[in-house]
Amino acid sequence: MKLVSYKTDGYEHLGIYYKGHIYNLNSCDKQIPDNMRDFLAGEAPLMKRAADVHQQLEQGKLYKEEVFYELIAPVPHPTSCRDGYAFRQHVATARRNRKVDMIAEFDQFPIFYFTNHNAIVGPGDVKLMPDHFKRLDFELEIAVVIGKKGRNITAAEADDYIAGFTIMNDLSARTLQMEEMKLNLGPAKGKDFATVIGPWLVTPDELAPFLSTTKQGHTGKSYDLQMTCKVNGKQVSAGNAKDMDWTFAEIIERCAYGADILPGDVIGSGTVGTGCFLELNGTGQLNDPDYPVQWLQPMDQVELEITGLGSLQNVMVLDKDAGGFSLLALKKNV
Repeated sequence: MKLVSYKTDGYEHLGIYYKGHIYNLNSCDKQIPDNMRDFLAGEAPLMKRAADVHQQLEQGKLYKEEVFYELIAPVPHPTSCRDGYAFRQHVATARRNRKVDMIAEFDQFPIFYFTNHNAIVGPGDVKLMPDHFKRLDFELEIAVVIGKKGRNITAAEADDYIAGFTIMNDLSARTLQMEEMKLNLGPAKGKDFATVIGPWLVTPDELAPFLSTTKQGHTGKSYDLQMTCKVNGKQVSAGNAKDMDWTFAEIIERCAYGADILPGDVIGSGTVGTGCFLELNGTGQLNDPDYPVQWLQPMDQVELEITGLGSLQNVMVLDKDAGGFSLLALKKNV
């Protein structure tokens, strides 16, 4: 089942995507709220009602489909947004490119950081400030959305707390990010402006055909999902979700230790190997000093695609209404 959030006449709604069409879930079943946040808060009973609507569509029941709509982030107002660091290849390569040793602690426990849950963006244009285009980067990731409240959850039971999966592009302004992280705090302004998710929320049952063997010594489900990124139609990145060294179950276990996780929490995997220009540029320059580095530019079209989760497409747009205001220009004693 694929769940979507969308707008008509400026109002947000909750829908189900089926065979190329969107159906408003509240119109199909008045017991289902007309927004994703309240729907997820209803946990399993409401998910069951939505599954019943999906089954009715499969059986040929006719519901009125939406015709004019704007697709937005499937979870447009998350209760929180965390991002993990689950792919060893990405971490090891990025550190090698910076000529620093791999961190031994990476293999001891999964980590994550909180990012701005009020800066969630869906498909379409992403409006950015001029400083964001100072080494603007994509990050190819997969994310889960929590579907029921929990606390002190073990990895063995954590997969049952996942409502669904979606594609994530953790956009990064590398100049802002790198200057603030010299102070051993962050990432903050390099990350808090836009995190893209979409195009829909795919329930775990749809990914059952892609289940993969979990890496030895780890707990939780793993999925064989090909992940790619194209910029202006040219593929620049390829990886696979099965290469996660930490499972989502293990990440959730750490998130929920002594803290509540809530329906609507978004948790990203972290960047897949080769999944950003920072890593690709570093590897290129390591092998060839004349390697032409690449960063995202205004009007670049970015498409992330993951098996079973669809295609997330965005255009990077300079926000001209902001008047060219620069945060970098405010630095003191330069």
